[in-house]
Amino acid sequence: MSQERLNRNQHPIAQRIIVRGILILDTPTCLGSGDADSPTDIALLRDSVSDSALLTGASIAGALRNYLRECEHGYGAGEQNCDRATNLFGGTRRDPEGEQSPLIINDAISSTIPTVELRDGVEIELTTGTAKPGHKYDLELLAAGTEFPLYFELLIEKNKAQTEQQPLINCLALALEGLERGEIGIGMKKRRGFGRCHVKEWQVWNFNLEDASDRTVWLNFEHWHTGLLPDRETYSSIATALGVSLENKEDKRDRFLMHATFQLVGSLLIRSGQDSTGRAPDVVHLKSHRPDQLDSVPVLSGTSLAGVLRHRAERIVNTLGGSSTLVKELFGFVEGKEAKSSRLVVHEKVIEKATDLVQNRIAIDRFTGGAYHGALFEEQPIFGGDETIVTIELELRKPEGYEIGLLLLLLKDLWTSDLPVGGESSIGRGRLKGIKADLIHHHPPIPQQWEISEENGTLHVTDKADKGGSGESVRDALEGFVKALLAHLGKEVKV
Repeated sequence: MSQERLNRNQHPIAQRIIVRGILILDTPTCLGSGDADSPTDIALLRDSVSDSALLTGASIAGALRNYLRECEHGYGAGEQNCDRATNLFGGTRRDPEGEQSPLIINDAISSTIPTVELRDGVEIELTTGTAKPGHKYDLELLAAGTEFPLYFELLIEKNKAQTEQQPLINCLALALEGLERGEIGIGMKKRRGFGRCHVKEWQVWNFNLEDASDRTVWLNFEHWHTGLLPDRETYSSIATALGVSLENKEDKRDRFLMHATFQLVGSLLIRSGQDSTGRAPDVVHLKSHRPDQLDSVPVLSGTSLAGVLRHRAERIVNTLGGSSTLVKELFGFVEGKEAKSSRLVVHEKVIEKATDLVQNRIAIDRFTGGAYHGALFEEQPIFGGDETIVTIELELRKPEGYEIGLLLLLLKDLWTSDLPVGGESSIGRGRLKGIKADLIHHHPPIPQQWEISEENGTLHVTDKADKGGSGESVRDALEGFVKALLAHLGKEVKV
């Protein structure tokens, strides 16, 4: 072995930085175990000793690495040698000369025995609006509010110059800030509202191993202790904890965000299969646990909303003479061995100040016109009042102008109560009425932001990025996206 290769394999450590934090789930999270013998189709991954939920260090590292890469290069870009992701997490598999990761990430075990939610999933046939045979599944989810103690240890080599040490610490701060701000999801189905989380508190230790007293402190450090130490200062900002500034960080993620609030007109019903006591009505609206609520609260699930939006998008595109390719590019698809993930992220949101009411219903015999024998059943939808708020939050990654135009048409249908959400839309459930919508196009380096609101039957459109400018020019800007959709579909028809 050459002397150069021998020196390269030696990594004397001069400094160790330990970071601890508490990760809190904001929405239900699917950490699948892959157990084929489980009674559910997708079972929860648990620690074999404590039976608590297990979040592996590999999952955390993969999420952080992907976040760094997207921020530096944009969505869909590949990693490059000597970028932030490879510097902090090591070289790629295709790089035989790549360095190993200087960051150690421990597995995280939930602080308590987790509360588990059961969700049903089903694929709907677009032509009939009914469930496809054999396409129903169930999965176990970790309830929102579950806490995981995180442990990171950054190793800084002795032969690293000061000019190389600080960028490495900055990369760690950037990655952990993504967790802090709730921009990194974990687990499965992250693009359908699951796996949203954040870190509320940090603790940091910095050990100089070239100093004898620091070496002794590090050797006696309670590495096995999980969670934060009570006698240690905590920080709400990881940048402050590490002593770095992230104000001028570059973010190349091109995305279009839509955050809209609606009033619920009438009732809404998204079926839940969680009750196993037999005392609940036959059909109950979907509810989910939230840490700031004593009881489970009604939610508009990301999977249900995504299905509704996809079905209407197909209808719009087909009406305008286009093909289903555009819809597949937005919502993803699985066709045989070919698959593509969705670029549209649909978040799960809590429905505020709704009322539960039980209704008795019965099927009618169409031949006799009387009650159908044995078809009496109870439903418990939620009903809206003057203060009931339904929120919809969408994020489209790498958007084209015509794709934003399609989302604006979907927003228009939701706003005007033309597009119901949830089930039983044929009897008037799921109608929404628009109140306000914030549209943000994070297009580096110049973001665009609009606000749509309605007051006394008049629609107001404002350009928030242009110091509140409004008028025909703002409407023309949004109308330009819809015209781009028409032009794109026109090209498809000509081809």
